[in-house]
Amino acid sequence: MLQVHYIRENTTAVLEGLAKRNFANAETIIKQVLTADENRRATQVELDNTLAESNKLSKEIGVLYKSGQAQKATLLKEKTKQLKESSKELSEKLNDFANELQDLLYQIPNVPHTSVKAGTSEEDNEEVFKEGKIPDLGKNALPHWELAKKYDIIDFDLGAKISGAGFPVYKGKGARLQRALINYFLDKNTAAGYQEVQVPHLVNEASGFGTGQLPDKEGQMYYVTEDDLYLIPTAEVPITNMFRGNLMQETEFPICVTGYTPCFRREAGSYGAHVRGLNRLHQFDKVEIVRIEHPDNSYQALDGMVEHIKNILRELKLPYRILRLCGGDTGFTAALTFDFELFSTAQDRWLEISSASNFETFQANRLKLRFKNKEGKSELAHTLNGSSLALPRVLAGILENYQTEDGIQVPEVLIPYTGFDVIN
Repeated sequence: MLQVHYIRENTTAVLEGLAKRNFANAETIIKQVLTADENRRATQVELDNTLAESNKLSKEIGVLYKSGQAQKATLLKEKTKQLKESSKELSEKLNDFANELQDLLYQIPNVPHTSVKAGTSEEDNEEVFKEGKIPDLGKNALPHWELAKKYDIIDFDLGAKISGAGFPVYKGKGARLQRALINYFLDKNTAAGYQEVQVPHLVNEASGFGTGQLPDKEGQMYYVTEDDLYLIPTAEVPITNMFRGNLMQETEFPICVTGYTPCFRREAGSYGAHVRGLNRLHQFDKVEIVRIEHPDNSYQALDGMVEHIKNILRELKLPYRILRLCGGDTGFTAALTFDFELFSTAQDRWLEISSASNFETFQANRLKLRFKNKEGKSELAHTLNGSSLALPRVLAGILENYQTEDGIQVPEVLIPYTGFDVIN
């Protein structure tokens, strides 16, 4: 959530940033925010003055009673009664303006970083890096869903029987390869200084609002009605909310956390060839990295996260590229996002496998996540997160890019985790 004073002091820059996102009615909603803020502040001043006058009269009444001027004190009591009624009305009015302001702020996405280009869709994203050799698999190469059936390692029909489409069952070496990837990712992250945590897979409404999934993405989240809880769409939500409401010291930065969780997404409206197999699921596994940073260091930290993910993909020897997302494709809460895409040789297309984002103060403002700066003043921290990595498409990429006539080779770095070097 943007800070009101930032909008007030940087109105032109905010509007220019929102224009990069093609945010509809930006001028209208920003004007409404400024008007609601002016009304709130004016009402606050009026309420403060009314309370101050009431307190002043209460003291005078006490003095008058002590000096035997009861009649005059009675007249003043009538006035204080009127002031109390006025203060009650003003308090209700102030609360209404504050709620209106908050509702408006919840509708406004983050302002993109200056390096983010304007654009309307993924077609306008910028490729900033590419690495790895795309293998020549020949004409008989199979997509991962056919390989999964051929070697009986992932059963999509069985998952559909148990739950529905988008809930695969991993079997035998497929399950072991999945577990190997999780352990490998966690080991890489902890070796890089991230503390591993295990977090709940359901969160309350406050957590959803804290990281910006609510009210923006409620249609994509599974909701447990009776318990008023949401199944997590990503470990970013519970991990970042570990720090909700905290007041930290500068010496605590950086805070680096990693965790593995299943993720649950409704993916409403998803259909067609591009969602076949592991391409898009309702339940999938992901290892996440989250950082809480001093504002002065957050973009350096983002660069470090990007390099960290690069190193993992280099060790897996998978062809990938990095995109800087345009304004129209950048997520609601992010200021800058880099997407990692893996080349699926059998499908002849790029698949997103990771995003690394800096949210600046957007999430921290919702979370009330602050730190004391060197002057002893309270200041909002910066939050960042990234996938390292989302498993389904990484697994799909391994199956497709490592396929041979004799079976699917296991990436060398994963063999100590799997205990086997080929799926056949």
